[in-house]
Amino acid sequence: MLSRLTRTRAVAVCAAPVVALLAVAAFAPLPYVIAQPGATADVLGEHQGTEVISISGAPVRETTGALRMTTILATGPGTEVGLGDVAESWFRTDRSVLPRESVYPPGKSVEQVAERNLAAMTDSQHDATRAALGYLGEDPKKVKVTLRLADVGGPSAGLLFSLGIVDKLDGDGDGGDLTGGRSIAGTGTITADGKVGAVGGVALKTQAAQRDGATVFLVPRGECADARAGETKGLRLIPVSTLKGAVDSLRALERGEKVPSC
Repeated sequence: MLSRLTRTRAVAVCAAPVVALLAVAAFAPLPYVIAQPGATADVLGEHQGTEVISISGAPVRETTGALRMTTILATGPGTEVGLGDVAESWFRTDRSVLPRESVYPPGKSVEQVAERNLAAMTDSQHDATRAALGYLGEDPKKVKVTLRLADVGGPSAGLLFSLGIVDKLDGDGDGGDLTGGRSIAGTGTITADGKVGAVGGVALKTQAAQRDGATVFLVPRGECADARAGETKGLRLIPVSTLKGAVDSLRALERGEKVPSC
């Protein structure tokens, strides 16, 4: 009986189930994914040997500087994430622990997730083209834009695609580059009428931007706090909510005028 056990033995007996549970938890897969800064790609240049933005039906400018779309790299939907992985990543600034369902829809296979992301990228490219041509007053029946970015899915490059099209066709509107020769990075979805939307993972994307040499980062206005939570020393954060606002901010930056900041 417990009343006859020594205190030490009683504690040991009570602790045994807890230790057993912790041991099981340490090896059991958890419903999380681990994300880290991913690749960036300059939409004004080439990616894997192919021009990212190709335009016909209108004069195209030579550009300088860079417009870098940013990504995060997450463990796959079938990857087992254990307690040790979560604990290690929780205290690292270059990792994020996210609920699996926030990244991958429940009940979807790896192939279905990949197809969904590619479809989202295709829709994003169409909207980005319509937003840019609409902003510039170009006729989409006469100007053909082709966007190619292999091995990247999702809609978060929409804003950068639109800015790339604007830069190639119109620059800063006064003969110069929209980038001002800078390496500018950013993220954000975009609608066909030019509204910029939130994307998630911004704190990791700012790290990817810094790593690849960007000095300016365009962030959806509602995610300024998330962007500031990352390591952004030396990276100027500019909030945007529309394509026009993003273009206006980049023009003001080049002219040395006041620019919004997070």
